[in-house]
Amino acid sequence: MELLLLKLILAPLIIGSASLAGRRWGSSISGWLVALPLTSGPVIFILALSHERSFVFEAIGGTLSGGFSLTAYSLTYAWTARKYSWPYSITASLLIFAYLTDMLQGIVFPLLPLVLSVFAAILTGLWLMPSQLPLEGESQPGKWDIPARILIGTGFILLITGLAPAIGPRLTGLFTTIPLYVSILTIFAHRQQGHPGANSVLRGLLLGLLSFTGFYLVLGFLIEHNPLGAAFGAATLTALIVHGLSLVIVRTLRPRIQSAR
Repeated sequence: MELLLLKLILAPLIIGSASLAGRRWGSSISGWLVALPLTSGPVIFILALSHERSFVFEAIGGTLSGGFSLTAYSLTYAWTARKYSWPYSITASLLIFAYLTDMLQGIVFPLLPLVLSVFAAILTGLWLMPSQLPLEGESQPGKWDIPARILIGTGFILLITGLAPAIGPRLTGLFTTIPLYVSILTIFAHRQQGHPGANSVLRGLLLGLLSFTGFYLVLGFLIEHNPLGAAFGAATLTALIVHGLSLVIVRTLRPRIQSAR
């Protein structure tokens, strides 16, 4: 019962706070914001409270591997959106994500080579993204945007943590990276601002995934032989530092885009 209450309190608190911050700063950095481990982090934390640390370590490996799928998802949507509307773009990108997720179930790397590979994939993805065109206006989320995110995110965390014993740690970790929030944000931006809007969200996501990777690098090294609070505290601090540095890049891109108008 205590664990269920923690899930019901922790998930809405984290997701709601981050969503309010994203609304305050504007939709142009929304993709960057949702790259933080807002869903996967609470899932891994809850798993650590109820499973052996070896189980959690394997789940972390699966979550990190999801960085490959998210990079491929972003590239697929961004390039498809240059010619096609959002239904075609989201279908293609989710199919690529699902295909890679299925393939990655059977591919296991040691932690450090995995992290380096994910970093390389993210940087390659940024390089391969379409050129950013000027945005037409600024998309504004509806009044039900944040409650919907909280509801979806909390339900997803309850589902994944409940299924974890049945599907195993690696698939649990891979499933935590399902692009729920970014799909909503990207579709909204695509409908309101066309391809440039979708591209802006996805470019921000890829930059933000650098902090996602840093979080799980530190957590993976510490989770098996250190107190839970110390492991998650150090991982969170690392993610915030890397995320702050990537924010500088995000903000330097905005004036360049605006000056191109």
